[in-house]
Amino acid sequence: MININGNLIADNEATLSIANRGYAYGDALFETIRVNAGTILFWEDHYFRLMASMRILRMEIPMNFTPEFLQQEILNLIEENSLSNSSVRVKIIVNRKEGGLYTPLVNTIDYCISVRPLTSNFFTLSEEPYEVTLFKDHYVAPDLLSTLKSNNKLINVLGSVFAKENCFENCLLLNTNKMVIEALNGNLFLVKGNKIKTPPVSDGCLKGVLRTQLLRIIEKLPEYELEEASISPFELQKADELFITNVITGLQPVTKFRKKEYVSEVTRRLLGILNARIRIGD
Repeated sequence: MININGNLIADNEATLSIANRGYAYGDALFETIRVNAGTILFWEDHYFRLMASMRILRMEIPMNFTPEFLQQEILNLIEENSLSNSSVRVKIIVNRKEGGLYTPLVNTIDYCISVRPLTSNFFTLSEEPYEVTLFKDHYVAPDLLSTLKSNNKLINVLGSVFAKENCFENCLLLNTNKMVIEALNGNLFLVKGNKIKTPPVSDGCLKGVLRTQLLRIIEKLPEYELEEASISPFELQKADELFITNVITGLQPVTKFRKKEYVSEVTRRLLGILNARIRIGD
């Protein structure tokens, strides 16, 4: 079942108009959320990021789009799909209603919520080789729009094709200043000694929810020095560890970049702390 504007519809009966602005113009936002056995992880961060993004794109936010309303819409859909006791990937898509070009543009919105089961209740650390490279065919603009989870993801798509064709697990994206900002599917963290570094949002990286969670965790660990600063490609080969974050995978350690191979000791520790916070509902 899928939720379209509050209506539950069977997957095979759901339709999308060719005039849908998300499809026709890329005029849409999405939010990917992890739910564990009926508990929405980091819900407040997800909700406020979605609302802030809608305001930036000048979408009219419906009066009923409260945290409680959307939370219940998600949980009802999970129950309808018989996934209440499972870990679930939830995707909310918000697009501006049809209009524009040949008809008046409106700012009201449509929304769609879909769910998909996941295999694990908590984040796990992959032990598989994970080699990355730089994607230099196209660059990301270091501006506000680049930080949003919009469906304008051509650079990410082309980077994924490049990675697949060249047998890499992922690519790291550069902004127009040639600074490393993120991976194709998540934020990037670099560990060197006791310093943990991640690119600032002002460089054009996604304002990731798990990135925000980790920043809060690391700030409370006195043994580490946290820095939000630009990362040059040269720093990657001097690092002890690299890892990528998103709310579905958790922390993905990078094992190799060019001739440099990495360990995952700090990554493993941070993942343990993150899972502990999830278990106690912090």
